[in-house]
Amino acid sequence: MDNLELPKETYKSIYKTMLRIRMVEEKIAELYPEQEMRCPVHLCIGQEAVAAGVCANLSRNDYVMSGHRSHGHYLAKGGDLKAMMAELYGKATGCCQGKGGSMHLVDLSAGFLGATPIVASTIPIAVGVAFGSMMRGQQRVTVIFFGDAAVEEGVFHESINFAVLKRLPVIFVCENNLYSVYSPLSVRQPEGREIVELAKGHGVESYQGDGNDVTQVYKMAEKAIRRARQGGGPTFLEFKTYRWREHCGPYYDNDLGYRTESEFQEWKQRCPIENLKKNLLRDDILCNQDIEDMASELEAEIEDAIIFAKESPFPEEQHLLEHIYAP
Repeated sequence: MDNLELPKETYKSIYKTMLRIRMVEEKIAELYPEQEMRCPVHLCIGQEAVAAGVCANLSRNDYVMSGHRSHGHYLAKGGDLKAMMAELYGKATGCCQGKGGSMHLVDLSAGFLGATPIVASTIPIAVGVAFGSMMRGQQRVTVIFFGDAAVEEGVFHESINFAVLKRLPVIFVCENNLYSVYSPLSVRQPEGREIVELAKGHGVESYQGDGNDVTQVYKMAEKAIRRARQGGGPTFLEFKTYRWREHCGPYYDNDLGYRTESEFQEWKQRCPIENLKKNLLRDDILCNQDIEDMASELEAEIEDAIIFAKESPFPEEQHLLEHIYAP
């Protein structure tokens, strides 16, 4: 990314969002070995540009849903950090009262309707949300984030078909990080077929972009969201990106052999945060002191959230079976 094409304040806000996501997840990785977070964690370190670039175009009234790797989406949409951290620690003050963990985040006040770990499972729910918004005459857009493996599930195809048929205000955002757990695309999908072409087959407006270039992400999302608001129907966006850490957990897993160290290093050189920082410094949008102040502010916020989570009480036993069955 060489050209900065967005307003300065937009870049400052997006950079802070990306840095915040990175710092939160690095703190999670640091603390996870303490064994006080007893839920699995799927970190999006390396993928921050997609969440930040897309959600920067949304209002608080718009909706977002996600899957198992959802911390970035939750935070970029304005989800409460203290409630998120408390949820990871299984505390009653968590966003799911400590009963959902990392893969079940929700913040209705921010329009983050939820995340679940079953691959592709939130896609039809998000389409239903968009259908409901349309039936109520609400000018709301719904964004659903999912990984490359979700396009191999039947509900993905059924959902896109319905969304196109009804011209629903929903944006399908595929974060293609090349792997499903330890399986590369080559053992899951036909050679030479691009995911964006698969989506096009359903008649949906579809585009592919660099998920590590936040300017490109922002502009593609801006166009799709504007189109949805104007009644133009759904859009499918595929962003190619890369997760740095292991599929599930706080460590690195390049030693397992499913991906090479050289591949990892190549993608690390394309770090969306570092590359954006270089350009912001080059164009005098931010200076080194600005970045240091921003990092200090975020560090204090994160430490405050950790203290809140650790000091919060666990759920009481009588609440164990609540919210399982409908009244």
